[in-house]
Amino acid sequence: MGELYVALIHAPVYNKNMEQIATSITNLDLHDIARSSTTYGVNTYYVVHPGPAQQDLARRIMGFWREGYGAEYNPNRYEAFEKVKLASTLEEAVQEIKIKNPGKKLFTVATDARLYRNTIEYSDLRRKLEETDEDFLLLFGTGWGIIKEEMEKADYILKPVYGFGDYNHLSVRSAAAIILDRLRGH
Repeated sequence: MGELYVALIHAPVYNKNMEQIATSITNLDLHDIARSSTTYGVNTYYVVHPGPAQQDLARRIMGFWREGYGAEYNPNRYEAFEKVKLASTLEEAVQEIKIKNPGKKLFTVATDARLYRNTIEYSDLRRKLEETDEDFLLLFGTGWGIIKEEMEKADYILKPVYGFGDYNHLSVRSAAAIILDRLRGH
């Protein structure tokens, strides 16, 4: 079985007017996706943001739970934050994975609430994760999603998460938890 990685992309992403922007790093996304990643055996959770001020914010939040009182008070949070790394770009995260695992193919798997070409079903991706020794990087976009050009570069695009009705605008942390459960849950 290969390794599974997660990247939360903050730039470039779309806003509701489909303009390219950078979103802010949020405390809840850091915490919840780190916890989901640890629960479902993700190797590393990359938080991707080019802004130094936003990276500093993330470091302060993670530092509280990795060192001192926060680590003592909640060892589970400490364990989850051990899987989190910051990257300025998606390419930086991809290169780090490739250097860590030379000779292994890394497949990127984008997620979105919209349908794209090259869509893969959850059952097919789960089978690939279980049956191959290759690595997979799940890409989650903040805001209104990863820009089209980046989506089209992905090796696969997961089918959107659909709920009961027509409403389809989950928080990224909720979508990540659902998707990780579909790919790695018992």
